[in-house]
Amino acid sequence: MNSASCAEMDTFVENEDQDWDDYQPYRAVCRASIGSFVIGVFGLLALAAPLMVIVPLFGLFWGWRALATIRRYPDELTGRGLAWTAVALNGLLFVGGSTFHAVVYATEVPEGAQRISFRELQPARDAPDLPVPPRALELDGEHVFIKGYLYPDGQQNNIRQFILIPDLGTCCFGGQPALTDMIQVTLQEPLRARFSLRRRSVAGILRVDTELRPVSGLGGVYYQLDADHYR
Repeated sequence: MNSASCAEMDTFVENEDQDWDDYQPYRAVCRASIGSFVIGVFGLLALAAPLMVIVPLFGLFWGWRALATIRRYPDELTGRGLAWTAVALNGLLFVGGSTFHAVVYATEVPEGAQRISFRELQPARDAPDLPVPPRALELDGEHVFIKGYLYPDGQQNNIRQFILIPDLGTCCFGGQPALTDMIQVTLQEPLRARFSLRRRSVAGILRVDTELRPVSGLGGVYYQLDADHYR
């Protein structure tokens, strides 16, 4: 072999050694990193409803798990940057969503009104002879604040009087709501409602009629609310 051939061989061997030194083994993206980031995108729902704050919590769990897994298998897995981004996104949504809903809860009740729930209006076991609980009788004539959904009775716009119910599951899938799950709301001027599936807030003077005030299509209601606040 002449000197030129030897030189070419030495150059080839050196290049091969250099290529092997630069070789980086394939590493898969950690699936937990991807999952955490996807959950973070859905975590935007935390700003829409208080219960959705749990979504970014799941994202935080999977983000930290991704970082721990990548740290344990650095030669097989990648995605550390994506995992940190997901952790930051989910953490921000959890803190931001929790703070937002806490502020709304603390400020949404109009001055002079007391917050109540449909749970307080249900029959009491210790007073089976009463159609409504003693607590409801105590609230008769009081200025109250309550949240619920508009009963879908066909009205769509410019609604002044409607039935407020605690959820849409009963009326939409189980027939007519229970008598104690209905409040007949009459909005004061100039308030008007438009039907939607969103949860609404109303405040006003609650009246309790144990004789069942007739309501068209529903038989009657125990509770009426003269509302001066609607949102």
